[in-house]
Amino acid sequence: MRFPEPHIHLPQNLHTHTAILLHGRGSSGPEFAEELFSSMTSKGNNLASCLPSWRWIFPTSRGRWSDRFQEEMCAWFDAYSLDDIHERQDLQIAGLRESVTYILGILNHEIEMLRGKTSHVYLGGISQGMATALWTLFSATNQIHQPLGGFVGFCGWLPFAHQVEIFAQGSQESIAGNDFSKLKQLSVAGFFLNTIFNSEASQKNETIDTSILSTPVFLSHGSDDAWVSVDLGRQAARVLQQIQIPVRWHEFSGAEGEGHWVKEPEGFDEILHFLKSCSHT
Repeated sequence: MRFPEPHIHLPQNLHTHTAILLHGRGSSGPEFAEELFSSMTSKGNNLASCLPSWRWIFPTSRGRWSDRFQEEMCAWFDAYSLDDIHERQDLQIAGLRESVTYILGILNHEIEMLRGKTSHVYLGGISQGMATALWTLFSATNQIHQPLGGFVGFCGWLPFAHQVEIFAQGSQESIAGNDFSKLKQLSVAGFFLNTIFNSEASQKNETIDTSILSTPVFLSHGSDDAWVSVDLGRQAARVLQQIQIPVRWHEFSGAEGEGHWVKEPEGFDEILHFLKSCSHT
């Protein structure tokens, strides 16, 4: 089954940057775009009007069967439980494999459109979209050999975070300094590649380039999020920091949607500041 065509918000000026943002479970690209661009910064502008030369891509996941809800829904993968994220993790792998492969294709296409300027392309998402985008970032280590401009995620989590921590800790033997950091990143990247592309794709570390893991990351989460616990967001930030990925963490309360959104306007001020501070002209 094919993925629907992405929703694209075209730049108002000459195209200089691209943001690829993934929706949450049960939503869609057009719905996420409408919600995002209905939200304002403290100056009364949305992100698109603040960044007029940016192209915004909002992919839509395909429908897939949910074992938990016993129905088909628009989801990047089948997450059985958000109360216990480790429950039935095996159900997540097929959807992650399919969705990550699809998003990697979009990511590579947008880099080509910007004449190979990887640092002008941004990736991110909300909730399950953030989870899928994080897996895409790690799974790009055998394809993209430079950091992206940035990664923006909110109200989400990192699937298999516990296993990632184990891989990071397992590489701690008698290595120090930069070699230690690189070994941790190689070990973790190998885990993602083995899961997404099967072991043959990453049997040798020399096929993995961890440069993309220098991408600056901004994660935000409502402390009162009723749908995805803030503890899961904190865990994602902690795990990324453990493997030397530069992470900025922003926690807030009082957002719409029972806390499962970005706080207006402060949260969007933070996102805009991050995007502008990372952007290259």
